[in-house]
Parts: sequence; structure tokens; C-alpha cells
Amino acid sequence: MSITGLISIALGAILVENFILVKFLGICPFMGVSKKMDTALGMGLAVIFVMGVASMFCYLVNAFLLVPLQLEFMQTVAYILVIAALVQFVEMFLQKMVPSLYQALGIYLPLITTNCAVLGVALLNTQGKYNFIESVIYGITGGIGFTVAILLFSSIRERLDSTADYPEAFEGFPIALISAGLLSLAFMGFSGLKIW
Repeated sequence: MSITGLISIALGAILVENFILVKFLGICPFMGVSKKMDTALGMGLAVIFVMGVASMFCYLVNAFLLVPLQLEFMQTVAYILVIAALVQFVEMFLQKMVPSLYQALGIYLPLITTNCAVLGVALLNTQGKYNFIESVIYGITGGIGFTVAILLFSSIRERLDSTADYPEAFEGFPIALISAGLLSLAFMGFSGLKIW
């Protein structure tokens, strides 16, 4: 595939088909970890790593194990096992190397295993018939799109908590949902973006 095709895949994953704001995958950590910028960034970096490496390993498992053995119907189960192993690795790494981030992420770190955005990227790679490089690019840039969305939303939530003036009935989760909806509408504006 050409460089233009790879750029198209990357911009599509980050802006046009953002996993959170357009495809609505990965909402649980998006709402749960977006109260502070530092935890949102930590979660975003963990998701970038897991999505990129999961795309790589899931492609290899599919191309060299499932397809030759005609076990394509086992893709979802195989991908979940690969993702679970990767998240376990990330969890052990953060616990050992960055304990403060490990504590801040709390229950949301193991939830990356069941994050539908991570499983979604592996399944969309297979569905789109992407080759190895395209799969890795789509996984990494999908994670970057996840990180961009969660950081934008985190900055909005911090601002809402500190200086925003809104009716008391919207306190807490309702104003967060309204903000997420408006942010999603803004990202829907990228749907007309095309790479020539």
C-alpha cells in the first residue's frame, strides 16, 4: 500500500472513525478515567501500546494459525486471549515501574482487557483485510485517537469542575454526558475528510 493509503488509515483512525467519539467503543474507561489529565494520559498511553501490539499479534495469530487451520470462527476468542495476555503484561509493568499511575488507574487498567475498542481494532483489521503494516498502523493510530479523545474530554471535565457555571441539576454525570455528546458531534464533522 502507498504512503497515501497509510496516511488515510491513520487519519481515519484518529479523526474520521475515532473509536470513542464516532464508533462509540471504549466508553467505560472514557467516562471513568477522564476526571484528571494525568490519569487520562496514562490510560491513553496504555491503550496505544495494547492496541498496537494487539493488532500485530492478532494479525499473526489469524494469518499463521487460524486461517491455515480453517478456524476463522475462533477469531474473537483467540483475540481476547491475546489481548488479556498483553494487558496482564502492561499491568505488571506499571505496577513495578510506575506504581502511582497503577494506583490512579485502579480497576480501569484490567478493564482494558474487556475494552471493546481494543477488541474492535483487532476485528476491524481482519474485516478490512489489512496486511501486517496496515494492521499495526490502524492499531497504533486507533490508540492515538482514543488518547486524543480522552485527553480532550478530560480537559473539558477539569474545566467544568473548576470554573464552569451550569445549572445544579446537571452536576456530575449529566454534564459529563452532555459534554461528551458535544465533543462527539464535533468529531462527526471530520466525516467528510478525504485523503487524495
